[in-house]
Amino acid sequence: MIPAYYTNNSRFLIAVDCIIFGFRNKELHLLLTRRPVEPMKNEWSLMGGFMDEQESLNEAAVKILYRYTKQKNIYMEQVGAYGDLNRDSGDRVVSVAFFGLVKMEQFDTSLAKEYDARWTNINELPQLIFDHNKMVQDALTLLRYKVSTEPVIFNFFEERFTLPALQDLYEAIFQMPLDKRNFRKKLTTMNLLDKLDVKEKETSKRGAYYYIFNPNKYLSFLEMGKRFSL
Repeated sequence: MIPAYYTNNSRFLIAVDCIIFGFRNKELHLLLTRRPVEPMKNEWSLMGGFMDEQESLNEAAVKILYRYTKQKNIYMEQVGAYGDLNRDSGDRVVSVAFFGLVKMEQFDTSLAKEYDARWTNINELPQLIFDHNKMVQDALTLLRYKVSTEPVIFNFFEERFTLPALQDLYEAIFQMPLDKRNFRKKLTTMNLLDKLDVKEKETSKRGAYYYIFNPNKYLSFLEMGKRFSL
């Protein structure tokens, strides 16, 4: 047990809120829920909970992400801490926000009923409780930086993907069209993908080849002093 050296100092709650992103139908989505308790019961909220005394922030975030997605090994990043005095009308609460990238194909739809959870297009977000809208905007800013400088975007897919789908995802994240020729030229120059001998033919008769991200090529890429940039 850790000695209690700080008994004369104030104590308050620490919460963890998770901005859970998914990709479907060429659009970026966010997993929301109806808040189950007061204050602001039944209002739209991010997925969150309080950090237990015997767990770290990362452990709390992993716990919450698994609770609401039932997926493990989710890519996550800490977005920031939010500690305005009156941010939570229920008590003095400091919240640390994380974003996670979820494979929507693996999402357990029974969780939607259990938690009244639903995927919402990032462009159609309602007013969320407390400062959750700001958390989402901060998470989007960080996500845009990350996918520009690191190959984290591949965590949205179940391994294989087509180049049109990859470009659709980038465009959904940045909310702007990308030049197809320049986009593919950058991918080709970095040489981080392996082309498969199978096509996706659900969206077109001609079909587009599937690719997978090769982590070994990426390690060699970094060892040569190169930087990921898209």
